[in-house]
Amino acid sequence: MAVVTFGAGKGHVEMVRTWLAGQAQITLIRMTFSARIAGVIPARLGSTRLSRKVLRLIAGRPMVEWVWRAASECGLMDPVLVATDSDEVAAICRQREIPVAMTSPDCASGSDRVREVANQIDADIYVNIQGDEPTLTGKFFPPLLALFERPEVQVATLAVRCPVLDIANPNAVKVVTAEDGKALYFSRAAIPFDRDASGFDGYRKHLGIYAYRKAALERFAALPPGWLERVERLEQLRLLENGIDIYVAPAPADTIGVDTEEDLARAEAVLLSR
Repeated sequence: MAVVTFGAGKGHVEMVRTWLAGQAQITLIRMTFSARIAGVIPARLGSTRLSRKVLRLIAGRPMVEWVWRAASECGLMDPVLVATDSDEVAAICRQREIPVAMTSPDCASGSDRVREVANQIDADIYVNIQGDEPTLTGKFFPPLLALFERPEVQVATLAVRCPVLDIANPNAVKVVTAEDGKALYFSRAAIPFDRDASGFDGYRKHLGIYAYRKAALERFAALPPGWLERVERLEQLRLLENGIDIYVAPAPADTIGVDTEEDLARAEAVLLSR
């Protein structure tokens, strides 16, 4: 059950939420905080691996619409909008009554688009939602946002138990954390390394959804890429290299990030089965 009330300016959120993390059931009781939370879906038309993917139809809807519906469904973010530099993406979103913010074509990353939105729309927390994750549901956002009950949390993200087939897959990013949920490292390699071949199976797969307090977003966007980020090609390492902690919450399930025609077909099968 989720009870959400948004007042003028800031929102008061009260939730009772249960979700699954691996095999453990986690229950959050009466989580309350006052914040205005904006959901931003960066949508770039010129993708390299799958052309025009944010507008590709899946089960009769553009991919970006599925993402927007999932984010809107949770009821914790207001507004939820698409950030794009494409007039075509903007026109299709408006036809479907999806709010749009136009951003510069010079944005190097989705985080840069979120920062541009932060200059247009005032909020306390900004959620960067990947536009190529059509199998998301509203259940992914409560555990992410619940981390902000803790004042030390400036940046939050999600992880799920890593499927066996993804442990050695460099496109599936792995994360290791401290006991308090603070990320120690993200890597395309299988971390931790099971030196003694003990059969370790506790690998965690990172899901690329981030939430930032406004000050952390501004600092992140102002920092130059670091050497770890350049080596791994993972922009979240810029935060860790500069002493900005990222806290990781358990996600309710894995997702299908769409980069290939095969991913598109798998995502459509999941959505049609719901």
